[in-house]
Amino acid sequence: MQLSRIRVASQGPVAVLTLPGGPLDARTIVELDEVVAGLDEGAETRVVVLEAEGPDFCSGTEAGSDPGSSGVDPPRRLATARMPIVAAVRGACRSAGLELILGADMVVAEEGSVFGLSELAEGRLTRWGGIQRLVRALGAPTATAMVLLGQEISAGDAHRLGLVHEVAPPSRARAIAEELARRGPLALEYAKEAVRRGAELPLAHALRLEADFNHLLATSEDRAEGLDAFFAKRPPRFRGR
Repeated sequence: MQLSRIRVASQGPVAVLTLPGGPLDARTIVELDEVVAGLDEGAETRVVVLEAEGPDFCSGTEAGSDPGSSGVDPPRRLATARMPIVAAVRGACRSAGLELILGADMVVAEEGSVFGLSELAEGRLTRWGGIQRLVRALGAPTATAMVLLGQEISAGDAHRLGLVHEVAPPSRARAIAEELARRGPLALEYAKEAVRRGAELPLAHALRLEADFNHLLATSEDRAEGLDAFFAKRPPRFRGR
């Protein structure tokens, strides 16, 4: 499948979305939102890999481009999609790029990658809630330095602070996605939502949410297949039902 800005390649249950790299333009922003929405509506895709061509994952937005003018919110689209999103970062991941990976579930960054927000130096703020997500991801002290002073962090520091899950070549993101795709799709979907929503809830409510997901999963065909496969000592054949 070829779009004018984003390449989409389906590899079984894994969909690989390739951004053009460098600065994002308004058309790419809209296309990314539309592509993820389309994949989310289907049942075939279980995991999405988000990567980019060229030396930089995303160096921000094109000069004069307003990422919020289109009315779409790609980081939120990534965060609320039913399937896990694994981002593969190389080179610069700044501004809009950093906001995108804050919406992903797992991030792999190549050695030498850098992460930062430059909006304040340009007299702007993030347009997709990037400041709020950054504070929750890294804590207020680090986020404050990145937002107010424009400080950038390396891949190693991003890993130490919890923004990045692994410092590894981009191919590692595809390996993680393939591993995730072998898991039960319903369990994967519920686990993602339990992590995302649970982090924003008081503990008692989060525990109730997880218990509700467990009850839903217990009545599914995938749960029965998982038990059958375990006792038969064979790989499970999950169908997402």
